[in-house]
Amino acid sequence: MPHWLDFLFPPRVDEKALRDISPDEFLAHIAPRLAPMTRPGTIVLLSFSDTLVRAAIHEAKYHGSEHAFTLLSLTLADYLQDFDDDNYGHRKSIILVPVPLGKERRKERGYNQAEEVAKRAARELDIVVDASLLERTRETSTQVSLDRDARERNMRGAFKTTRPADPARTYILVDDVLTTGATLQAAVGALHEAGAENIIPLALAH
Repeated sequence: MPHWLDFLFPPRVDEKALRDISPDEFLAHIAPRLAPMTRPGTIVLLSFSDTLVRAAIHEAKYHGSEHAFTLLSLTLADYLQDFDDDNYGHRKSIILVPVPLGKERRKERGYNQAEEVAKRAARELDIVVDASLLERTRETSTQVSLDRDARERNMRGAFKTTRPADPARTYILVDDVLTTGATLQAAVGALHEAGAENIIPLALAH
């Protein structure tokens, strides 16, 4: 279908790459694997080196694209649909916990992309999402240019819980992109300190 409005309103490169992609086409890119950068290892659903995946992450994170949120939430829901693990129990025991942004970054952006994806996936599956259990205790420097050690120092003590965790539940920490694992590891530590025993870090892409 011709996009004649492109002449008047040129789309972003990532926006253009995604706009004709159907959910089924995007879901074909799912390739779950375990990344060992955290303890326990992080489940990764998509490859960030994939052009379409990168476009979806960028459009969700920086532009609040509903289409990107839909594609990413369906990816998460697809993975969780058959979640039933001997170590963690049935998916009805799951609580999705999106990794929070700092207050200033949240205010500037207007949303937390991990929270938006988690909430949409939770609605698809009728499972619980708790976006208030974990909070950032301080703003952290941008991680983009930092190496692994610097990222770990940057994230140390960056999260706390607002109340005790339930040791009988499985907490799936949801973040958009895994790089060195420093952010998710700090979040795992905060949940452990609050009493959580079953914690699964999950990143949409790596």
